[in-house]
Amino acid sequence: MRIPRPRLPRRTARLRLTLLYGGVFVAGAAAVLAVNSLLDANNPYNHVHVIPPALLRRLKLADWPINQAALNHAASEQAQQRIWSVVALAVAVVGAVVLGWFVAGRVLRPLSDITAAARRISASRLHERLGLPGPQDELKELGDTLDDLFARLEASFDAQRRFVANASHELRTPITRERTLLQVTRANPAVTDETWQAVSAELLASNAEQEHLIEALLTLASSEGGTGECEPGDLSSSASACLAAAGAETGRLGLEVRADFRPAAVDGDPMLVRRLVWNLIENAVRHNIPGGHMQVTTGTEDGRAVVSVTNTGPVIPPAEVDRLFQPFQRLGGRRARGDGHGLGLSIVRAIAAAHGAAITAEPVPGGGLSMAVSFPSSASRLAGHVAGAN
Repeated sequence: MRIPRPRLPRRTARLRLTLLYGGVFVAGAAAVLAVNSLLDANNPYNHVHVIPPALLRRLKLADWPINQAALNHAASEQAQQRIWSVVALAVAVVGAVVLGWFVAGRVLRPLSDITAAARRISASRLHERLGLPGPQDELKELGDTLDDLFARLEASFDAQRRFVANASHELRTPITRERTLLQVTRANPAVTDETWQAVSAELLASNAEQEHLIEALLTLASSEGGTGECEPGDLSSSASACLAAAGAETGRLGLEVRADFRPAAVDGDPMLVRRLVWNLIENAVRHNIPGGHMQVTTGTEDGRAVVSVTNTGPVIPPAEVDRLFQPFQRLGGRRARGDGHGLGLSIVRAIAAAHGAAITAEPVPGGGLSMAVSFPSSASRLAGHVAGAN
């Protein structure tokens, strides 16, 4: 028959704290007893010696008040005191361990509440918070930090749900339109070759629209996932190329374009950086007004590479600026329609975040928007990667 081995108690924080309390108490009590014994050993009045009767007679001290029985009694009392001291120490150690167990449980109770709440909160219950009461100590700071983390996770999950719902809707709409167009055309008995040519052209345009949307979604997903290979580059060259590519549209709208391209060295993913600059310029052109103007500048400020784009356009309330960086959004709470999918500025924000860049956006008095993206220097970006790796 196999005898089961006794299982040791789990090494919890409460058990370790209890053993620590008990160990500190035992060490302190042992030190007190050691000092007391040392003092007794050096005190001549505490030494009790048993004097033989023959020596007493020789010294003619037989009638001295201290006799052998009294000396033996004193020695016995000293021995009993030592025994009782040891017993009292043992009882005190047991009491210290028991008291330490309850004190440790009291101190660690907030941690148990935090653990239980963290296990209870899931992706569908991120609205819950710990809300630890009590003084502003280390455990309260831990609970508040976790509450802030849950708030950020809730915001991130909500944004993801909205993005998935909007993306699904945007992808489903052209597919439904194409299917309806084909069904109606096939059901028409008087369809001609010219009709099929028109339907084909419309399907190709819808397909190009879907391709553009999918490309934008993939760019957004890849930029939110981080940068690829980082290479040294210059924002001025990217801005110049992108502005030249938008020349046909700026000419059609009759926009007055002012450019000031100064060197702005940046270390990042070349494809994503170029896409960021292009989206800024495209947004400034698309939401401009006929005969308006736009200004594109690059340069270096405080060691940071900066690209800024300012354009005329509709009046933008300050409270609406931040919402423009949300996917599939337009000014005034409208969803993107016709002239874009509303992903341009959300891609800008994702690429900037992946490169550790800062975005500033301010409405222009009279209408329009002024945006600037400031990239960190190569040295600070490298230091950030090293710190993150450590």
